[in-house]
Amino acid sequence: MSVNVGKHVRDTSVMAATRKKMTSTLVFNAIILLASLVFLFPLAWIFITSMKDQMDILKHPLSIIPSEFMLVENMKEVLRRAPWGVFYKNTIIVAVVVLVAQLCISIPAAYAFSSFKFKFQSFFYLFVLARLLVSPESLLLPNYLIINGLHLYNTLLGIALPSFASAISIIIFRGAFMEIPTALRDSARIDGCGDFRYMLVIGIPMIKSRIIAFSITSLVYQWDSYFWPMVITESVQMRTLAVGLAYFGIQAESASEWGLTMSAAILVILPLLVALVFFQRQLVDSFVTSGIK
Repeated sequence: MSVNVGKHVRDTSVMAATRKKMTSTLVFNAIILLASLVFLFPLAWIFITSMKDQMDILKHPLSIIPSEFMLVENMKEVLRRAPWGVFYKNTIIVAVVVLVAQLCISIPAAYAFSSFKFKFQSFFYLFVLARLLVSPESLLLPNYLIINGLHLYNTLLGIALPSFASAISIIIFRGAFMEIPTALRDSARIDGCGDFRYMLVIGIPMIKSRIIAFSITSLVYQWDSYFWPMVITESVQMRTLAVGLAYFGIQAESASEWGLTMSAAILVILPLLVALVFFQRQLVDSFVTSGIK
């Protein structure tokens, strides 16, 4: 009798724990779903508005489904009014040049901080950390004066140059290099492998996930960058996508044409959405393994 009672108590405890776990899972999934809807709503609104004409957008009461799908017509008009091919080319050039420069500077610097002992090492690394405390806005005037003094105003190099050195990438890569066992480097040195070759052949492949994660954030940041490219350029031929979109939105003939403005916004964000769809697994894996949030 006591055995049956004990078994019943255990079964009841297991069922209670199972119900508690299921309830927690349902609550967690509900919160994630709600948060997803909140984040997806602006994106959905952009796509819905881009499919409407001006009368349909201003109609009262507001309708979600367009009375007439105008996405193709709106896109044709958007492409006619602005040189989006030039904006795309400028943005891609700036983003790629900045990323390559950041990797070429940050990886050797991080390897030096993690592998060597030199005079004033702590001071220099503290200087790198201090850079994170300086807001980009406070560097706007010094960067402008330097770029203007180098006669790089209204050039793509002038847009990209201030972003060549990245403190956060040095910190990330330094932490990644320090996670590599020192015995591996010692074995490579015994086999005649120099530091530069070790960094290229062994070190960089072992921190590949960190490099991918940082590269993604860098490309997205440069793709969305607006304030500095707006300040340092003045001609249409030097504008990036974000600046081109802003100027398109405030033009007198299109300031109130929200269908065209939202269609132009789709042109800007579409490559990022396509990359997210096709490389979602690789993106998640790289961020998870790198520890970047």
